[in-house]
Amino acid sequence: MLKTLLIEIGVEELPAVPLLKELQNIEKKYADILEKNSLLCEFEFYYTPRRLVLWHREFETHQCDSVEEFFGAPVASAYKEGEPTVAAIGFAKKCGVSLDALSHIEKGGKEVLYYKKDIQGKASVALISEMLRMWIESLDFGKSMRWGSLEESFIRPIRWVNVLFGDELVDVELFGVKSKKHTFVHRISNFDALPISDAKEYFETLKKGGVTLFQEQRKEKILADFALLEQNNSVTIEVDEDLLAEVVAITENPTALLGSFDAAFLRLPPEVIITSMKEHQRYFPVFQNGKLINKFCVVSNALTDDFSKVIEGNERVLRPRLADGLFFYDNDLKKGLSTNGLEKVVFMKGLGTVADKIEREKKIANTLFDMYKIDAKKEHLVRAILLAKADLMSEMVYEFTELQGLMGGYYAKEQGEPEEVATAIAEQYLPDGEESALPSTPLSAIVAMSIKLDTLLGLFSVNQIPTGSRDPFALRRAVNGLLRITKEHNFEFDIVETTKKLAVGYETIDMQKFESFFLERVKQYFSVSNSIKKVVTKINPSIIEAVLASGEREVLRLAKKIEALDAMVASEGFSEAFSTFKRVANITKDIDMTQSMQVDATLFEDKAEEILYTRYVQVTAEKYNSYEEELDALLGLKPELDMFFEDVMVNAENEALKNNRKALIASIYKSILNIADIKEVSI
Repeated sequence: MLKTLLIEIGVEELPAVPLLKELQNIEKKYADILEKNSLLCEFEFYYTPRRLVLWHREFETHQCDSVEEFFGAPVASAYKEGEPTVAAIGFAKKCGVSLDALSHIEKGGKEVLYYKKDIQGKASVALISEMLRMWIESLDFGKSMRWGSLEESFIRPIRWVNVLFGDELVDVELFGVKSKKHTFVHRISNFDALPISDAKEYFETLKKGGVTLFQEQRKEKILADFALLEQNNSVTIEVDEDLLAEVVAITENPTALLGSFDAAFLRLPPEVIITSMKEHQRYFPVFQNGKLINKFCVVSNALTDDFSKVIEGNERVLRPRLADGLFFYDNDLKKGLSTNGLEKVVFMKGLGTVADKIEREKKIANTLFDMYKIDAKKEHLVRAILLAKADLMSEMVYEFTELQGLMGGYYAKEQGEPEEVATAIAEQYLPDGEESALPSTPLSAIVAMSIKLDTLLGLFSVNQIPTGSRDPFALRRAVNGLLRITKEHNFEFDIVETTKKLAVGYETIDMQKFESFFLERVKQYFSVSNSIKKVVTKINPSIIEAVLASGEREVLRLAKKIEALDAMVASEGFSEAFSTFKRVANITKDIDMTQSMQVDATLFEDKAEEILYTRYVQVTAEKYNSYEEELDALLGLKPELDMFFEDVMVNAENEALKNNRKALIASIYKSILNIADIKEVSI
């Protein structure tokens, strides 16, 4: 028999960020508990800032009956001379029955002790309370709190519990709060508890009481309001998805409103205004013709027909925030960019101060500048490195740490630094995410690379190496950034040779560990082909392994070789060619591919040898425009190889003939190995 099941846990206002972080796990944890209790079925999860709700349209009133089977020791060892041994007695005790209740069954070719236990399903109503307790305890929101005299803790105090199985109230107690047939609506609508008889009345009561329970409906309402505001005011509201999710989580009756602030504040850099609005007030910035204007969009939770006071209040709150920002900005401009004081700011134990880090970055930057010979002035590069961390001493960055670097770029420009220097300072941390922009100039790219490389080499030198999923210093992201920069700016970067050259001075670094860490990120980076092309398709991981197995470590060539091999593996006929060349690989597996291969044409005895050698010489003498063309030509030797294997005995009795034939085959595979060790490919 099926009934509806409604579970509502009422709480004081939930903080949005912890809730959203745990959101992806909440439903899974509940489903696991249902499955453990043999009651798994479809359900929906809803949340508002004051409630967590689980809704089952159909829920079994009883668990299904089940059978539990127990298998014991072989009968031969369970009984000796007709008497039960310790094995039999122990098995009966485990099953909770007498020896007489045990039977025998064949398993694995042997007759063993066996007991089958019929388990009658329990009434669901008897299980719900414990299931809810398990679910609540499983939720991890980070920090939790205690209230009253309770020893238990939760993200926020629980104020009411409402569990309805059909129209029956289920007896549940959580944190000292007993379930009741009531709920609470929007505070502006009614502050008191409202009685509920069943699920239908529950949903109707919330709707009448100004609560939009379904989070997707709240999101749709906000976006619809945005669209209307944009249309009526000829503006564009920037929708930050993370901020939108927060606003959805902190409202029960959302209404988007347009407010304004004094145009004088537009003298501030746009990022300062936007950060202040987003971080402090959860406002959305407003643009007109692509330019930030003196308006903002706030999502109100008020229940009213006149929002003028709401808008006025939010405008009043924003003004001092922006006034503070302007005060910091003007003070910073008066002082100018200076590195004085950075010699007292510790970067990391064992790595000295921020001033020490700047000196290390300068050495790396000079080396990269000489390597890449970019069209820029070295003094601009050195100046950018020197001033890159100067804004750490500014009042603005003290208030908004996320603007570090960006503010330095603005201050550098205001104090007359060259455009290239200001840009490099502003872009020093790019890219800072998968979808992030990249440094826009070669000079900016070298500054960003130097900062990332010093952080990587420095932290490895003091053994601060990421383990498992932990990466507190974002070193994996730093490697991804380096890979993206080198490809974007066409900088040759050898993972082994270049880093070894740059690692001079990082005395205790384990370069083998460093290379392994770097290569793991390379595999991840190239596993999705949008790293190489502009489309998102998965690349067979064995293709990346095959290219890496060739010994290639330079990033630009790695990208081109992976792209070439991926195209070849996807091409028609590769499977047939693959079987031939796998045979080639097996024949040459004991040959040292680093040595020079000497093939003596005067030792050829069979026409197939001559034909294969002639074609091989022709193919390797050609100049190719891409690795794909070269690989295609080498794999095109398949017909000649097949003829060779059919007509020629490779392991001839004559040692000279055998070695010469193996050298011919090894020469072919060595040419392919220059691109990839294709035997590593899995198809």
